[in-house]
Amino acid sequence: MPLIRIVLLIILSFNFLGTTLNGQNQLPSKKEINQLIASATKLREAGDFEKSLLISRLALRKSIAIKDNVLIAENYNNVAANFNSLVEFDKAIFYYNKALAYANYTDNDSIKQRVNNNLGNMFCFEKKNYKKGIFYYRKAIEYSKKIADSSQQAFTNLNLTWALFDIKKFDEGEESLKTVNLYYKKHKNNFVVVIVSMLNGMYYSHKNNNQKAEFYFKEAIRLGKKLNEKSDLSFSHLEYSKFLFKQKDFERAYENLKQYTDLSDEIYAEEKLAKANVQGINLQLDEYKRTIDKIENEKDLQFQSLKKSRIIVLLFIITTFVLLLFLNSLIRNNNFKLKSNADLLLANEELKIAKKKAEESAMLKTQFVSTISHELRTPLYGVVGIADLLLEEHKELAKSPHLTSLKFSARYLLSLVNDILQINKIEENKIILDNMTFNLTDEFNMIKNSLSFIAKKNNNKIDVDIDPLIPENLIGDKLRFAQILMNLVSNALKFTKNGEVNIIAKQLAVEGEMHSIEIKIQDNGIGISPSDQDKIFDKFVQVGRKELDYQGTGLGLSIVKRLLGLFGSDIIVESELGKGTVFTFCIDFKSSVSRTNEIINNIQVDLTSNEMFKVLIVEDNRINQLITKKTIEKNNYSCKVVDDGFMALDILSKEDFDIILMDINMPLINGFETTRQIRAKGIDTPIIALTAFDKNEITDEAIMAGMNDIIVKPFDSVQLFKVMNCLILKAKTII
Repeated sequence: MPLIRIVLLIILSFNFLGTTLNGQNQLPSKKEINQLIASATKLREAGDFEKSLLISRLALRKSIAIKDNVLIAENYNNVAANFNSLVEFDKAIFYYNKALAYANYTDNDSIKQRVNNNLGNMFCFEKKNYKKGIFYYRKAIEYSKKIADSSQQAFTNLNLTWALFDIKKFDEGEESLKTVNLYYKKHKNNFVVVIVSMLNGMYYSHKNNNQKAEFYFKEAIRLGKKLNEKSDLSFSHLEYSKFLFKQKDFERAYENLKQYTDLSDEIYAEEKLAKANVQGINLQLDEYKRTIDKIENEKDLQFQSLKKSRIIVLLFIITTFVLLLFLNSLIRNNNFKLKSNADLLLANEELKIAKKKAEESAMLKTQFVSTISHELRTPLYGVVGIADLLLEEHKELAKSPHLTSLKFSARYLLSLVNDILQINKIEENKIILDNMTFNLTDEFNMIKNSLSFIAKKNNNKIDVDIDPLIPENLIGDKLRFAQILMNLVSNALKFTKNGEVNIIAKQLAVEGEMHSIEIKIQDNGIGISPSDQDKIFDKFVQVGRKELDYQGTGLGLSIVKRLLGLFGSDIIVESELGKGTVFTFCIDFKSSVSRTNEIINNIQVDLTSNEMFKVLIVEDNRINQLITKKTIEKNNYSCKVVDDGFMALDILSKEDFDIILMDINMPLINGFETTRQIRAKGIDTPIIALTAFDKNEITDEAIMAGMNDIIVKPFDSVQLFKVMNCLILKAKTII
């Protein structure tokens, strides 16, 4: 290479180095950061959360570099909004709190107002911590008054009204509603008009002004449909259904509740479930970039040192030049290898993303099943418990077929709910059949009485025909057997009008103690076409809906087939369109007088005690409190009831109890944390978790918290007292 080219290259290198070092000393401008914030906001609103988080991190780093607390707060607010959209509510709250911390360092009331409003939304509508959420809403309203922003003041008042109405504080929310109505009457806004009408409907419903409530609910629904505001429309249908239920207009209440459910499912299906890679976690490290001034000063000293010594600079440039040539050679030699690896790396990343999505999907499913299980078991506990109390307190109702049917149906529904929620366990044969003694005639008549209302509705007759050779007492899982019969008979009644449904039991064979019994469910209804007969046992499959709307989930026959599989049996269907259907299956039950007596003797428990034991019930649900307290007290126990964990800790510091019955899902402090604090105080009183959660789901955490046993609601009182007596006597023996 000619000498002149080398000299020119060195001069250019000097120029490049100087420009680079000078560029490193330049701080970003606020305009540049605001552009990044705007870009990140647009990406978030478009659903590209990963890019939005990446740009927010870059903007946050630059904001920290110039030490601008307003811009730092804006960026944390945007990061939190991304996690809110990704349904990562705990992370969202964490970053909203960071945004608020930096906002409080400033005099900018606008950013304070927005962050406080966002925190109010998180705690009220996502965490259901209304006390905390309402506190943030009131702070947001204070700041909106300072900046004289009537639009933000009205919008936050709308959120505050909704939150107060949700917790039935209508009088407290009345003033906020007036503010909302006054503002949006002058300033039309399609974004909130549906919710404003819905809130007015809720208010007038509370005031028992049914005419106005009806008008506003219908207006909310009309506007929701017109503006295609699915989320607001779904909430309007939900609140309207509550109003109609209050008016005892059950048919329209059910229709609106169904529309709410359908819209909720549609909204859920349309949500973007693709989450960004965990870029936000590293944002916490960006605060340490405050030390960048020190690093820049060190670089300045190095630059000054290089400028003082031309020889060192010249050697640096020559060395750099040689290294560049070497690197260029390496890049050319490795080009082919990099291209070959590119596809492999891309495929690996796609597999990681797919794995993450699958894990998130499985986690969401588990959370959904857990929540539904708890929410369904809790009211069922109330139904079963109240039915038991009625039978206990009003002996004259013992022979009432209505109350008996109510109790049977509630217990059947509980069993059905458990099986639907755990259908995967049925498929994997994880359900173990129980052995209980039962009378086949009683079971058939119970099912007949329980379904009599469906029979009357379609003007049907139910006939029961039982082979006299079948023993009076059989041994087997009568709840699963009843569930099979209930599904088949209810199906027959629904698809038959002005007809007959026959329940036929015939003994086919006897081998030792085992009796093989053939069960037939026969109707003369609409029948099933041959093309549909192979599909009816599949999950969520429903046939015969073209002409008539038969209600159901499409799970009934699927559950029947799987439950029969647990009994080692199968089901056969014979049907002809217009003539009717016959379902046939064969099932084996034991019959043994000695075994029957043994089972009966095992369930008899002496519930009396010479000593009056003291029981503490920790339960937030009023109905559950009543049922549990009456169940305990009728068996010679004394008990006290507290509403939450803090009250339990307080009373335990003043009084001694022989045993504690602890609910798990409580506000303020849950059962696990309450138990940990009790044990931390050195209190060794036995604690039983009395909960609607699945036992296997909480066993590990219950043991770690210090609980002694778990009883799932609705519980068998005999089993409860057996466990209580055992734990109390064990504790007293140790003492």
